[in-house]
Amino acid sequence: MSVEKLTKTSSPAGEGAVNTEAAPDAVAAVDPRLLVREQGFAGYLTEFKRRMRSGDLGAVPVVVGLIIIWAIFSSLNSRFLTAENLSNISVAMVGTGMIAVGIVFVLLLGEIDLSVGSVSGVAGAISAVLAVNHGVAEWEAVIVAVVSGAVIGILHGFFFARVGAPAFAVTLAGLLFWQGLMLQLLGSDGTINLDGDGLIANLTSYYFADVAAAYGLALVAVVVYFLTAFFDSRRRVAAGVPSRPFSEILLRTVLLAVVAFAAAIMFNQYKGLPLALVIFLAVLVLTDFITRRTPYGRKIFALGGSVEASRRAGINVTAVRISVYAIAGTFAAIGGVFLASKIAAANQNAGGGDLLMNSIAAAVIGGTSLFGGRGRTWNALLGVMVITSIQYGLFLEGIATPVQYMITGGVLLATVCIDSISRRTQRTAGRA
Repeated sequence: MSVEKLTKTSSPAGEGAVNTEAAPDAVAAVDPRLLVREQGFAGYLTEFKRRMRSGDLGAVPVVVGLIIIWAIFSSLNSRFLTAENLSNISVAMVGTGMIAVGIVFVLLLGEIDLSVGSVSGVAGAISAVLAVNHGVAEWEAVIVAVVSGAVIGILHGFFFARVGAPAFAVTLAGLLFWQGLMLQLLGSDGTINLDGDGLIANLTSYYFADVAAAYGLALVAVVVYFLTAFFDSRRRVAAGVPSRPFSEILLRTVLLAVVAFAAAIMFNQYKGLPLALVIFLAVLVLTDFITRRTPYGRKIFALGGSVEASRRAGINVTAVRISVYAIAGTFAAIGGVFLASKIAAANQNAGGGDLLMNSIAAAVIGGTSLFGGRGRTWNALLGVMVITSIQYGLFLEGIATPVQYMITGGVLLATVCIDSISRRTQRTAGRA
């Protein structure tokens, strides 16, 4: 690799001028990422060790934790890793996972939304009231419910970003208000049963029984990932910026193929590919693209890093904040529809209990920082897998709900502590 050396000389006016001919003892500035990629897998191993020492842990803790959780519960009960149980986990986690996706957006700003549980309950109640009590088509009822969640989020964002009220206070008030509205909508009976064969119920009860569906999705995922990574690398090479070598792309593709086809085999051993999981994965792909590949996503990360710096860079802080809370409200509503689908009803318990804490915990446990500016929407998937796996594992062992709360709380505390220690280590290493 040839590296052009640039040195600066002083002009008579005292201004710095660039001289393309370097002095004999000039030191070339080389991007360390280039050196890592030139060294091959040995370089990546060295870089991985350096990142671990500097506190840049990424998703490593949650992946290791998930493996440990599955190993423990599978040793306690042979039914835990059966196709039926894993398929049930994949469907049960979607409602909470959808809410957690919205929470990730809010946490990237370094803020919080305590109303998402109540908003999900309101959305479930709206869809049930319209579909059952007023005879509205279920797909129209779902659209109205989701739009209502977006409007609620905009309202919260307005009071926070425009009026200047603390997000904690605004969303805490929203938690109480929307919970009351949900109870009002459900009426004295408190429960509205949905059509077991309707659109809403099928969101979590429908499975693609044809084995080609699961294998086809796995194949599409692997091919799309490979082509995306390959052409992205080609584009970066043409632009003269660091890119992944073909060997790394191939290794990542093989690992993805192993996971994807293993999951496909597992699903086909039970009922087939769950529709709910397909929708959830599609949402994760879309939101990950928005946060990492669009100017809007970069603005969210910028605000999470420094609001003042973002404002001076010309970012409309108020608009971004309001839009993020609108996204959180939208996904809370979508999650509420999926939760109503799971029990084929909307009732007074919707949005309550441990739903709010599990949604926030899923985002944080998955790797999204509570301090803002770091995280991915895929963290919601990892985090909700941990929480749901713990719930199902303890249920198989007949352990009471209070113990489930304590264990989930302990896992959340451990995750927050890891995040705090990680940030302190990164500051020490000059990476935060």
